[in-house]
Amino acid sequence: MKIKIDHSSPIPLHVQVESLLREMIELPEYKNGAFLPDEVSLSKQLGIARNTLRQAINKLVFEGLLTRKKGVGTKVSEKTFETSLDSWHSFTQEMSNKGVALKMYSLESGFVEVSERIRNFLMVDQNAQVLKVSRLRGYADAPFVFFESYFNPRIGLTGNEDFSRPLYEILERDFSIVPSLSKERISARLASPQEAALLGVNTKTPVMVRERFVYDSGMRPVEYNVGIYNAEKFIYSIDIKV
Repeated sequence: MKIKIDHSSPIPLHVQVESLLREMIELPEYKNGAFLPDEVSLSKQLGIARNTLRQAINKLVFEGLLTRKKGVGTKVSEKTFETSLDSWHSFTQEMSNKGVALKMYSLESGFVEVSERIRNFLMVDQNAQVLKVSRLRGYADAPFVFFESYFNPRIGLTGNEDFSRPLYEILERDFSIVPSLSKERISARLASPQEAALLGVNTKTPVMVRERFVYDSGMRPVEYNVGIYNAEKFIYSIDIKV
């Protein structure tokens, strides 16, 4: 890519630089974490003041497209997934609505005994067998989230369902169970050795833990779900209307 701006153009220099940077960060050599040329070199190459360059960089840093560390440099932010407080429906549906293509890295299902905490939520006996579905999902190049779902036995799931389909689509269409309420708990910690291996990170990498307690319209428990997200690739956003 030829790095050049038009000094004779009526378009302000910082706007031209911003447009140029947006094109640069989409190039293969800069995508997903590569460092941009240092500010001194880049400003000289463009024939502009560093303040003009910095103004454009600040805009992209604010948007989350660039990350700047003092004494290190400015790099392209790695691709992240963003979800909102009101987006509690199935992950597949949520991503489909955003036009995001996902890859299923692993999918397992089977009946297991569960902890007291999950038993209490699902309201099952101590020795009850509960269907557990585990899924490792991500972009084409790497996984970024691991899900474990536990379903109330009264639903009638057998474990032989096609769980590559959206979970709540299966519940609604095949079992006439309509999830209507999700209560969530969000926390953060370092990845466990097992989680680090699944997500392809080290144990010093932060993960976001997102628990969901899903009910039907009669306030009967349907699903307990926990998602372990690579926090470096995930944003949880909240819109508050005043």
